Amino acid sequence: MTVVPRLVLSAPSSGHGKNALAIGLLAALAERGVDVAGFKLGPDHVDAAYLGLASGRPGRVIDPRLVGVDRLAPLVAHGAEGAGLAVVQGSMGLYDSVGGRPEQESTAAAAAALRSPVVLVVDVAAMGQSVAALVHGFRSYDEQLWLGGVILNRVASSRHEAMLREALDDVNVPVYGALRRQDLPAVLPSRRHGVVPVVGGSADAARAVRRLGEAVAATVDLERLLGLARSAPPLPASAWSPEEALGPVTVPADRPLVALAGGPGGSFSHPETAELLRAAGAEVVTVDPLRDEALPAGTRALVVGGALPEAYADELSGNRRLCIAVAELARTGRPVIAEGTGLLWLARELDGLPMCGVLDAVGVSRDGLVVGYREATAQTDSVVAAQGTVLVGHKEHRAVLTPRAGQRPAWSWDGGTPEGFVWRNVHASQLTLHWAGHPETAARLVAAAAADPATEAVPVEPGGVPA
Repeated sequence: MTVVPRLVLSAPSSGHGKNALAIGLLAALAERGVDVAGFKLGPDHVDAAYLGLASGRPGRVIDPRLVGVDRLAPLVAHGAEGAGLAVVQGSMGLYDSVGGRPEQESTAAAAAALRSPVVLVVDVAAMGQSVAALVHGFRSYDEQLWLGGVILNRVASSRHEAMLREALDDVNVPVYGALRRQDLPAVLPSRRHGVVPVVGGSADAARAVRRLGEAVAATVDLERLLGLARSAPPLPASAWSPEEALGPVTVPADRPLVALAGGPGGSFSHPETAELLRAAGAEVVTVDPLRDEALPAGTRALVVGGALPEAYADELSGNRRLCIAVAELARTGRPVIAEGTGLLWLARELDGLPMCGVLDAVGVSRDGLVVGYREATAQTDSVVAAQGTVLVGHKEHRAVLTPRAGQRPAWSWDGGTPEGFVWRNVHASQLTLHWAGHPETAARLVAAAAADPATEAVPVEPGGVPA
């Protein structure tokens, strides 16, 4: 059992402002000296990154499909260790589930697993007394739900606010704040930039978070919200530990250096990735694929997480020296794990732009977005998993590869042809995993990094492309 003051922020549906509210709430309390921690329910790296920027500690994804329902509370306890408040930002509407399993995967289900009060953010721009019926319905729909109150967004005027408060008072629902229509401006960088403004330490991203914090501090009753969070009972679990998750491992005497793609503000992987790698015996150093021209000296493995955005193809291609270094690392048999755009970076080209040339494949961007969870079976023994291992990952990409898979595919799943590439010690796929759901990957990678390079005899063309 772990004591963590906490709140879950949700909404009737997407578009009510809960993301900006969650970021602003963390920033406002951090400015007041409260140690805060932010979590995103669902696979959204971008929201998690900005929650982390606002809180000053890593923002974390807690996704029941990717890590399992039983790990939600331990991961929150781990990520919020020592914090005075943990804020969990929900996904979609309170009772919604992308995968069609709301009883396990909705924000309401996560709040029940975390024994956490829920604060509903409601856009009331076109609503009057009906807000009471709406909120009462959400509260009554599930008797297990602990609806602690609401925050009203896009209130038109003082008169409008008084009307809304009176209606909600009639159904005994506390109001913790009321923001006017202009109070939460669209100040965050465009989502096409993904996590790069945070990872790269952008001043614009920091200013945007500070602006949201100021808006929330001026309109939300922070002390009452803290009181609600502190009324939550202890979490029904001990804190997750990377060492315990790995179990007994043989830590190499000479800690191999693993380069993790990222920047000064974090990496393109979940924070648990670096924690697991260190627990498995690696020295973890960040390499910026957009700016660094060389891998860190002594690099024996590379991990490119799934949060690297496709929008930075020009910068990835233009960094020729690093592309050559990555191709050489892979050619010599050192372990490389590339997820999402990382796979495109390892390809021969993307939209006509030369990439690293590790894999003989060509990427082309399309208008449609491929997004969703996949229950995938490993088709080949690799540094990620043993053949036959079944894992759940998430896909979100526009670009497609030709061919879709190499001679040794990475994954297969129902309703789709095999996908991804396993070549020497390279594992590349557009499927993104959460390593907290499969910590064995860290142990496999570190063991491979500590061993002699793979010596599989594969003919290689100039530039590192398998013949």
